[in-house]
Amino acid sequence: MFFMPEHFKKNRKGQFMICFDNAFSQWLIDVRRQFHKIPEIMFQEVNTCQRIKDLLTQMNIENYGYEDMTGVVALLRGGKPGKTIALRADIDALPIEEKTLVSFKSRNPGMMHACGHDAHTTIMLGVAKYLVESELIKGFKGNIKFIFQPAEEGDGGADPMIKRGVLEEPHVDRILACHVQPGLPVKTAGLHPSQSHASTNPFHLIIKGKGGHGGHPDEAIDPIVAGAYFVSTLQTIVARNVDPLETAVVHIGKFLAGEAGNVIPGQAELAGGIRALTPCVRDLVLKRLQDVVKGVEVNFGVSCELTIHDGYPPCINDPDVCKFMHDIGVQVLGAENIKYLKPSTGAEDFAFFAKARPSTMIMLGCGNEEKGIVHPLHSAHFELDERVLDVGVKIFTEAVCRYLS
Repeated sequence: MFFMPEHFKKNRKGQFMICFDNAFSQWLIDVRRQFHKIPEIMFQEVNTCQRIKDLLTQMNIENYGYEDMTGVVALLRGGKPGKTIALRADIDALPIEEKTLVSFKSRNPGMMHACGHDAHTTIMLGVAKYLVESELIKGFKGNIKFIFQPAEEGDGGADPMIKRGVLEEPHVDRILACHVQPGLPVKTAGLHPSQSHASTNPFHLIIKGKGGHGGHPDEAIDPIVAGAYFVSTLQTIVARNVDPLETAVVHIGKFLAGEAGNVIPGQAELAGGIRALTPCVRDLVLKRLQDVVKGVEVNFGVSCELTIHDGYPPCINDPDVCKFMHDIGVQVLGAENIKYLKPSTGAEDFAFFAKARPSTMIMLGCGNEEKGIVHPLHSAHFELDERVLDVGVKIFTEAVCRYLS
């Protein structure tokens, strides 16, 4: 047993708070480092899932996985019937070669926990361990479901888990999640009161013209010129169609055409993406994108094949749940260490959970300038101040206790 005889202590305002000793903090660090050594990319998190299941089984917590995909679900049943709150942690890593100097760096070439998912996983396991070993779970009116989700980076594992019934049996009433944030100092946290992350719609465009000699452009139909017009015209979609007080991004990241400098190629290939903070803005931008493509065909005599992929919806936090988590954050960290944040044009597939149930994601500060922990997420040099693990466990344990008391 890692815990003090009293599982709570009073903060400066006389409120009772979760507390645990150094041995528990060290357990969190050890577990996080174990996961950091074995990063696995989306839908390949086999060893990660097995490690999660092993730890849950050691805690005598019922859990299961899937036969056709990775991911783990665990359930802690309270002493009395009631609502069910879910805690979600993403578990996948990135295809990045780690360049840190830590002793527990990645053992898997070309893979790294560069987005802190090892910390998210550890925090939720820590909450489970605390609730079981402190026996607090016995006094709860309801249940806690732990969702260890694969493939947040890329294809998105949230939607497949929802379609497989993760939010039922028992029915989930509320979902909470976290993300570490090196831009915030450790022992601080941030919340988005409504929109937190943008929707994503990747698109791919093939422009088919007519190849020819560079010296006789009049005999060709140049897809490069058509593509250049397309790229420049895209920039007017946001500038002249989207309300200046709204947010959208349209970008091109790929433009391929031709092989020789004196030959006009027969086609060009472009790829990019659209991001928006609200569904209505996303729909507007998608319509204008299609209009621009039609204009390119008419103006340049080319034919175009536009493919728009369904990405993540915008992630919109529930205001009431956000306020609930803000109050928890104030209790754990103090009002001066909790701030409201501007929305991000990054994407987060927690959006699927937030669309299905009242939800909120809290951003946990993990930066430390004095220790040189300043590199951003997705950097090969990314590190985190491991004190964020204690903070995360305390915040989510307090949230569960308050919700199910």
